[in-house]
Amino acid sequence: MTDTILVVDDDLGIQKQLKWSLTDYNVVFADDYDSAIRQVRRYEPKVVTLDLGLPPDPANASEGLRILQDIVSLAPRTKVIVVTGNNEKENALKAVNFGAYDFYQKPIDSDTIKLLVNRALNLAKLEHENSILSKIRTGMSRIVGNSEAIQTVVKKAEKIAATDISTLLLGESGTGKEVFARSIHEHSPRKDKPFVAINCASIPENLLESELFGYEKGAFTGANKTTLGKIETAQGGTLFLDEIGDMPIGLQAKMLRFLQERVIERVGGRAEIPVDIRVICATHRDLQAMVADETFREDLYYRVGEIPILIPPLRDRDQDIILLARTFLKMYREEFNAKAKSFSEPAIQAMLAHKWPGNIREMQNKLKSAVIMAEGSVIQPDDLGLMPVSGNAEPETLNLREVREIAESRAIRRAYQKSDSNMSKTAELLGITRPTLYSLLDKYNLEDLKTNT
Repeated sequence: MTDTILVVDDDLGIQKQLKWSLTDYNVVFADDYDSAIRQVRRYEPKVVTLDLGLPPDPANASEGLRILQDIVSLAPRTKVIVVTGNNEKENALKAVNFGAYDFYQKPIDSDTIKLLVNRALNLAKLEHENSILSKIRTGMSRIVGNSEAIQTVVKKAEKIAATDISTLLLGESGTGKEVFARSIHEHSPRKDKPFVAINCASIPENLLESELFGYEKGAFTGANKTTLGKIETAQGGTLFLDEIGDMPIGLQAKMLRFLQERVIERVGGRAEIPVDIRVICATHRDLQAMVADETFREDLYYRVGEIPILIPPLRDRDQDIILLARTFLKMYREEFNAKAKSFSEPAIQAMLAHKWPGNIREMQNKLKSAVIMAEGSVIQPDDLGLMPVSGNAEPETLNLREVREIAESRAIRRAYQKSDSNMSKTAELLGITRPTLYSLLDKYNLEDLKTNT
């Protein structure tokens, strides 16, 4: 979606020059105080260029400085570039002191003003993104999301974090059960002690017991020294038993005794070793059904699940999908020093339409791949491995300019597909010229169509 730049200047020549220089943006104009404030309220531009000499006092900077101060008050994240005459450096410095992002002295040079606007816009977007991320962080800093579904779970986790009660995290694979477990640990009195995780499904049955309880020297072939298990290494802290539903039935009895008595015996040993830890378990399985099938001990089920927490799947957190995507985009962009900075509207619609069977883990994988593979700064559905959304779904926005841009982007994609990726036929179907089509591809960041021609 094209960014809007507001030009506040009463000189028609300057207006035309800036419109010509800033062809990559939607440029709107104002020529006095009332129209400037009206345009700021209407378009919420991220960048404003402001001439200080405006009517009714064009010979002085008073009106321009008044507009500047009100813009800063009304839209504090908007970047205002003050445009001044050659002999007005004092006013320019005063403007910066009042909150202007930068100043530029006439005459207008296209390359320089474009550079200033680009820098200001990039900073405004970064600040906006950071403000969003700071607002969507929950009380548990690892958990991102503001949907009612996730907030309910977070509040429950926050309440139990201060206790030592056994917690059972339930939910589909990839929903973030270990992230929740770590967050509970980090907000507990044990936060300065170890957090030790073990996946019961990833370790062979004959090794899981020694991994959990440790073993004495000579307990079995290859046991050349006494080795502590995961339970002992978590002393004073938290043990996270992931996929406890996959724990062998024979080992469940020994785990139950540990949870009841808080003592262990190493494999090959006889001494009882007291252990003071908190236990958090997780599984994607239906433990109640497993209890009924006698594949999971009922007494162990009630011991590990004193308080169960069901973590919702990503498809039930629709308003969190784009927030999480932006979080991962920012993280991977920095990690890989990549060019990708944002999502195209088709990419956003594709993410919202996708059912995310692999939940957050699937999203992480797709975002990491997209950030690495994207050719430009805007991520497209193809980069994510998702199909663009077709059909005439009602747009969420009520802003007519945004509705028009979304509709035109979708129409271009449909025409492109119907014409077998032929640009001339696409332009013909749309009733426009080929140069106009290329202009629209640039305007709506449809770089993937240009790449495929």
